[in-house]
Amino acid sequence: MSETALINADGRKSRRSLYIGIFLLVEAVAMFFLLKGTTGMVSTFVLSSRRAGVDIAAPDLVIPTWPAIFSTGILIGLAGIWQSVRGFKKRTTAVLIAMVSLGLIAFLIWAVRDKSLNLTGMLVSSVISATPIALAALCGIYSERSGVVNIGIEGMLLMGAFVSVVIASVTHNVYIGFLAGVLSGVVLAALHAVLSIRYRVNQIVSGTGIIILSLGLTSYFYRAFLIPNPRLNSPGTVLPSLPIPLLWRIPVLGPIFFNQSPVIYVLFLLIIFTQFFYNYTKWGLRIRSVGENPKAADTLGINVFSLRYISVLISGAIAGLAGAYMSIGSIGFFNEGMSAGKGFLGLAAMIFGNWNPGGAFLGSLIFGFFDSWQDKLSILQVGIPSEFLQMAPYIATMIILAGFIGRSRMPAADGTPYKKE
Repeated sequence: MSETALINADGRKSRRSLYIGIFLLVEAVAMFFLLKGTTGMVSTFVLSSRRAGVDIAAPDLVIPTWPAIFSTGILIGLAGIWQSVRGFKKRTTAVLIAMVSLGLIAFLIWAVRDKSLNLTGMLVSSVISATPIALAALCGIYSERSGVVNIGIEGMLLMGAFVSVVIASVTHNVYIGFLAGVLSGVVLAALHAVLSIRYRVNQIVSGTGIIILSLGLTSYFYRAFLIPNPRLNSPGTVLPSLPIPLLWRIPVLGPIFFNQSPVIYVLFLLIIFTQFFYNYTKWGLRIRSVGENPKAADTLGINVFSLRYISVLISGAIAGLAGAYMSIGSIGFFNEGMSAGKGFLGLAAMIFGNWNPGGAFLGSLIFGFFDSWQDKLSILQVGIPSEFLQMAPYIATMIILAGFIGRSRMPAADGTPYKKE
């Protein structure tokens, strides 16, 4: 690297360090504005819960409001000063995440002042909200690790949600509905794969076409058939929770992780499997090589096209599963446009996680938390218009992408069609 390039890189790092320091100082000042009128108040977080008709007891978490917010503001302010003067070097991103998280916790403490909030219930709903986003992120990882950009996830989710409801309503079997939803995602993924891999159509254009196709088809069939025939939109039941013996009775952790839908357990297994698959198996390493340098992989005898086809089809299956979970896995019916941007949130979580399943799941939990957050804050009547609270998940998306997209590294051949010479 030339001397000029090194100087420019150092300059960018210095400016970023300064901007982060200023941001933390502004956040600290905002904390002190929350102190007004909180003297002598306490914030009560209920940790008990009731699942499957059984009470899971746990002591309430009672926090003095003013001291908690004040100490948080001091800590964030000190971090901002240190970041502006010295910088946290390689720990800057971790410190930024920690300080923003502390700020959110302080805001939640302020919102619950002299009130109570069931924290366990909020965390349970956060995991539920995060599930389709995390599945969408895994869908993106499987496709893009092989070098094929898939922004059509949103359309695959929507089609999976629609098809699964209709088939489950006709057969009166949610499991058949789930299978149909998965297959619908595979069909759309096959279309995207043929256009992107065989005909080398611009992958962004192909994915956008799938979104438009799914939006049009599901909207038309919803209005033409489901509204006049409500029985086609009534599977009769949703996929029930599956409590894991003994573990589901653990206070706080039990309801969050061990008394959930089977799809959430599948998500956990997929995250673990995907992490192992791409790092420790021959096929996973081959797919990664195809996404990084397809020409070199082809020279070594690896079939670039078949691995890309398989990866995209797997991604479609996961997207179809996510769509089915949104309808028959949770609410039990289909609504027009019910995906509501979760496919794009999944892509944002994937970028946040640097194309790794663990990081993508963490990003999904952040979005799920904000989704649950806006519902709870609306109930608490904190004085913020509901429209602004509903914007929280999408504002979080923009902040995360602005902070991490420049520091994530996508597969080198991602989005580049391969032509065998």
